[in-house]
Amino acid sequence: MKKQTIVILSGAGVSAESGLSTYRDSNGLWKQHAWQDLASPEGWRKNPQAVLEFYNERRALAWQAQPNAAHRAIAALEQAYDVVVVTQNVDALHERGGSTQVIHLHGELAYARGTSPARRRRLLEDRPIALGDLCEDGTQLRPDIVWFGEDVPLIADAAEEVRRADRILVVGTSLSVYPAASLVGYAPRHAVKALVSLEVEGLPHGYRFLRGKATEMVPALVEQWLQEAR
Repeated sequence: MKKQTIVILSGAGVSAESGLSTYRDSNGLWKQHAWQDLASPEGWRKNPQAVLEFYNERRALAWQAQPNAAHRAIAALEQAYDVVVVTQNVDALHERGGSTQVIHLHGELAYARGTSPARRRRLLEDRPIALGDLCEDGTQLRPDIVWFGEDVPLIADAAEEVRRADRILVVGTSLSVYPAASLVGYAPRHAVKALVSLEVEGLPHGYRFLRGKATEMVPALVEQWLQEAR
C-alpha cells in the first residue's frame, strides 16, 4: 500500500523553541537591526563586512542550538508517511532532528555561494565567511540566504509538493511572509489540514487551528497521525 504524503510548512516559531531569535516578532531581529542594511542586495553592496558579521553570528548560534520535540516528532512521521518539510527557517534543525527531505525556501546558513549568477554553493557547516573568501568562480562568498528583493528559487518546487499532499501541517508561522504564506492555498481539497501556532493572521479555509507551542502540540498530533497509519 502506497504511503500517504505529508507536507510540513514550518516557520520561525519552531526554531524559536530551540532558543533561536525570530526575525519579525515584537522583540525579533528586525526590531534590533535594519533589514535593509543586512538582508538585501543593496546592504551587501554597501557594507559586505557588516552583512558577513551578522550572518556569521546567526550561523554560530544556529549550530549551537539543538533540535526540539517538534523537530523530532516531525521526523518520526517518516516511519509511516512520505514526508517533505518545506521550511522558511535557515537553520539545519529539521535535518539534525532526523528529517530527510527538506526544502529551504529562504536558503541555508550552513552554505555559502558566490555572487555570480551561477550560484555555486559551498558547505560551511558552522564556519564563518570572511571578506576575501572566494567561490570557485572567483567571486566573493556570501551567505546562501534569500534576501529581501531576491527571487525565491524553490517556491515552485514547494508548491508542487503541497499540491500532491494527503496531509498538511503548518507550524510556527503566522502566515505573514510571502510568497511562503501563499503555499497553504495550493492544498488539495481532500487533504487533512492542520495549523499549529501561537497566532495566525487569518486562518486558511479548511485548516484546523491548534493554538499552542510547537513542542507541545506537534508531538500529540504526530502520535495521532501515526496511529491512524497503523
